[in-house]
Amino acid sequence: MTSSALPIHDYALLDDAECDARIAAAKAKLGKRCIVLGHHYQRDEVFKHADIFGDSLKLSREAAQSEAEYIVFCGVHFMAEVADILSRPEQIAILPDMAAGCSMADMANKVKVQQCWDELAQIIDVENTVTPVTYINSAADLKAFCGQHDGIVCTSSNAEKILNWSFAKREKVLFFPDQHLGRNTGYRMGISLEQMVTWDFNKPQGGLTEQQIRDAKIILWKGYCSVHQAFQAEQIDSFKEKYPETIVISHPEACFEVCQKSDFIGSTEMILKIVREAEPNTRWLVATELNLVNRLNQECQAQGKQVHFMAPTLSMCSTMFRTDPQHLVWVLENLAAGHVVNRVSVPADQAALAKKSLDNMLLAS
Repeated sequence: MTSSALPIHDYALLDDAECDARIAAAKAKLGKRCIVLGHHYQRDEVFKHADIFGDSLKLSREAAQSEAEYIVFCGVHFMAEVADILSRPEQIAILPDMAAGCSMADMANKVKVQQCWDELAQIIDVENTVTPVTYINSAADLKAFCGQHDGIVCTSSNAEKILNWSFAKREKVLFFPDQHLGRNTGYRMGISLEQMVTWDFNKPQGGLTEQQIRDAKIILWKGYCSVHQAFQAEQIDSFKEKYPETIVISHPEACFEVCQKSDFIGSTEMILKIVREAEPNTRWLVATELNLVNRLNQECQAQGKQVHFMAPTLSMCSTMFRTDPQHLVWVLENLAAGHVVNRVSVPADQAALAKKSLDNMLLAS
């Protein structure tokens, strides 16, 4: 055992092949003490080393139920926070690269959301008429904010159930940080576009009139995913001119116009399930992250299925891409040597409130 942590700069110039061998050796040494989680959007060079794969909530829940002492989350920061919140006290959540964040999550912070809440309180009885709902793609302090105000967390797969739970409690919802998930879900529930207003956090009173706020059913935060923002309805039209038989499936973080032109709308897990279970020799156009689409296409080729990425330009999660084999081997070799690096630890008071909003989600869904 070394006396101090191994520095990251010693790993920066390692080639991927050497990283692969050393990752395997470190994992073998750690055994069941460590579990490596791989999000669907993770790059292949890292994804292949994961012990389990999935979306952020699924991975965190499975890790919490494992024997592992160390949870190494190959994803982004908010995912490691969720793993820390849901894990047992003796488990430690680790993010290989602390710079791996989420641009969507960064669009809503505690200061801006609290300001929004305070401004709404000047117009309506916010505590008794508004349920705060945060997408799981958000920082722990916003999950705690929802817990503090008897709100809830949602995922892309359970958003409709969560909105139903929310409306059973109060007449309005403040939905953050992703406007598209909120709008697409609300519309499918029969809520008109006019009843869903967008709160621009850079403008006084969100850029809305008092009447708009009073009439709104859902107040949508003006946030979005940079990956899913790349997909446009015109791309569907152009592709179907060439391949009219194409079936279109989109993640609900895509814009309203794309989802309206899609045959299916679903979370990452749902996209995988629908395409995998589809009839052979079908053609699919998919609006979600590039790494997932490429892996799905390779997997389905044996069945004669063609799985295409919707955008004509490269669109991957650039912040998640920061996690590379060099950071992963650095973390694992430090653990094998008895050092914990890049631990993600949510303060206890914040974690308790965040867990309350996550528990509400689990009960509602």
